[in-house]
Amino acid sequence: MPLIEVTLSAGRTAAQVRSMIHEVHAAVERTTAARPEHIRIIVREVPRDHWATGDVTLTELDASSG
Repeated sequence: MPLIEVTLSAGRTAAQVRSMIHEVHAAVERTTAARPEHIRIIVREVPRDHWATGDVTLTELDASSG
């Protein structure tokens, strides 16, 4: 039973997340021969001020690029 965990920074629409789930599910089904009902996908959304790269949060990066 495949379990896929995806971590994203928050800010995508529900439709975008749903589309991503669909595409990941299809890829796992196609490449692992797992039965569709056995594939599990967990999506975790992290607030942009809780995710940092090089000691700069994504919120700070957003502010500096706008």
